[in-house]
Amino acid sequence: MKIDKIDHAIIESLQMNGKLSNVELADIVGLSESACLRRVKDLHEKGVITHYAAHLDAAAVGLPGTVFVRVSLEHQQEEKLRRFEKAVSDVQEVMECYLMSGDVDYMIRVVVKDTADYERVHNILTRLPGVDRVHSSFALRSVLIRTRLPMMKPGS
Repeated sequence: MKIDKIDHAIIESLQMNGKLSNVELADIVGLSESACLRRVKDLHEKGVITHYAAHLDAAAVGLPGTVFVRVSLEHQQEEKLRRFEKAVSDVQEVMECYLMSGDVDYMIRVVVKDTADYERVHNILTRLPGVDRVHSSFALRSVLIRTRLPMMKPGS
């Protein structure tokens, strides 16, 4: 999809503040309210804007621990990958899961209360379909968390 200057301004503005009203957004990007609403709707329909969410402080809601988990499967056949991916998506503590190249099959980010809570989650992960090995690393602290994607300016 071709993103012009106005789409770029809309995306940048919504990434900075997803709570902007259409009136506020239209004013920021220099469009009428109806034209702005059409543009935002078009960005949704084309899959550029996928959803809106509130970002929470994990520690404030009782989940201060972040664990990065590297998972190796017994076999890498497509059906086995699919079964694992379906099962891991049902583990609510799993915040992100990526199919990887290299020495492990998946990289997962998990949130937990503490080490005892991670032991419970670890036991769930090791029983998922096809899992051969699980390697875990506890994050000591967050240095940087971004939610805003870098956008190339139109024409660059």
